[in-house]
Amino acid sequence: MAAPALAHEPTPPRALPLREARTRLTQLIAMAELTDAVTLVTRDGDPRPIAAIVPASAARSAAQARADADRLATVTAGWARRLDELHRQSSRRHAVELGVLTAALAEVWAELDRRVVPGGDPALARLRAAHADLLRD
Repeated sequence: MAAPALAHEPTPPRALPLREARTRLTQLIAMAELTDAVTLVTRDGDPRPIAAIVPASAARSAAQARADADRLATVTAGWARRLDELHRQSSRRHAVELGVLTAALAEVWAELDRRVVPGGDPALARLRAAHADLLRD
């Protein structure tokens, strides 16, 4: 059995009229098998495709396509649920850690207030202003 050739760029399907496809059917089937080429068959004089000659690996029934779509939807929904749960856990963990750090910062500022006169050091006042949003509690 021949292996499909490696294609660097997917070639667009070519269209052939039904009359020509009948005379070259064996050649078109061999090309589909060897090069993964797709050939669209049109009615003589009408450019709209009526059939296609495709490699066997590309042909799927409508039932298989629906089953694949259903399976993909199920898998996607499962991953979405997992990601949502991880986001909730991460948010809770972040909130707890932020609370711990905010409490520690409040303790540091309380100790600084006991040791340094408030407003006595301009650098300390700027730092307190920078931490104001964390010290509101």
